[in-house]
Amino acid sequence: MPHSLNKPAQTGPEADSGPTPEDPAAATPPPGTAPDPDDRPAAAGHGARAGFKQPTARQERILELVRRRGFVSIEALARTFDVTPQTIRRDINQLCELELLRRYHGGAGLPSSVENLAYQTRQVLWQGEKQAIARAVAEQVPDEASLFINIGTTTEEVAKALMGHRGLRVITNNLNVASIMSSKPDFEVTVAGGLVRQRDRGIVGEATIDLIGQFKLDFGIIGISGIDADGTLLDFDYREVRVARAIMENSRQVFLVADHTKFGRNAMVRLGSLTQLSAVFTDRAPPEPIRDLLKQADVQLRIAPAPDDAQSAADGTPRDPETALPPGER
Repeated sequence: MPHSLNKPAQTGPEADSGPTPEDPAAATPPPGTAPDPDDRPAAAGHGARAGFKQPTARQERILELVRRRGFVSIEALARTFDVTPQTIRRDINQLCELELLRRYHGGAGLPSSVENLAYQTRQVLWQGEKQAIARAVAEQVPDEASLFINIGTTTEEVAKALMGHRGLRVITNNLNVASIMSSKPDFEVTVAGGLVRQRDRGIVGEATIDLIGQFKLDFGIIGISGIDADGTLLDFDYREVRVARAIMENSRQVFLVADHTKFGRNAMVRLGSLTQLSAVFTDRAPPEPIRDLLKQADVQLRIAPAPDDAQSAADGTPRDPETALPPGER
């Protein structure tokens, strides 16, 4: 991963010259170079692990454009953001290292629809937003409620946000959630049996589904990997999807927790539809067709904005693509 995303100071108009990001010399700017404000982290203070870089404000806007179009050329991005192609290549390289984009000749496209991001990467990406979503969910869950919680980094944040409650009864196929919530003496935590996945400590399989089918609980809290434009809920693992379906079928209310990056993201396994949910908790307004679909299906939409310091780059550049993109790109 490059040591810096700073671009060199220039005395004239930006020109497509100098070393490319593939050249190691391009990764570190000359001594004394002033940083590009738009290269500062957009999510400072999220508690990311050492050496991990959150996407910058501009990189978030690049991601939004790629999600809308499927593929965007380097030249088009350079024109849109009024920077050099080298700067855009650096942005794309970092986003590819984070597995948020895939590099193609002349530009960038959506990442794989058959494989999810590494779990440790997902734990720190948009962490502030996930924590805000979790707090909003916790406000809707009363004391002494019963609930399912499935696999996911956002559902783990929900588990943490629920630790101030009393007398919860929890069934989960997520060992991380079980570890968090079992530390509270007045909580009763049941772990579903089955195969433990090493990569995320999630439990899947027939035994998991059988256990879930023996209960009818107040709430099912589920995460998801992607939400298609038509409202289809998508994930990467068929076994995980079967467990999530069982949770939906055996919950009186189903809460979906999904940060803004899940809207328009591709995955290959169909879980169900947004119309089957009771409420969607996210951190930004979804695309208008999704909002219309939720309204027609009488599914509640609860938007929990992250704290201000997680919404902007250090120079105040907004992270919301609808306000950050030039008018012609909105």
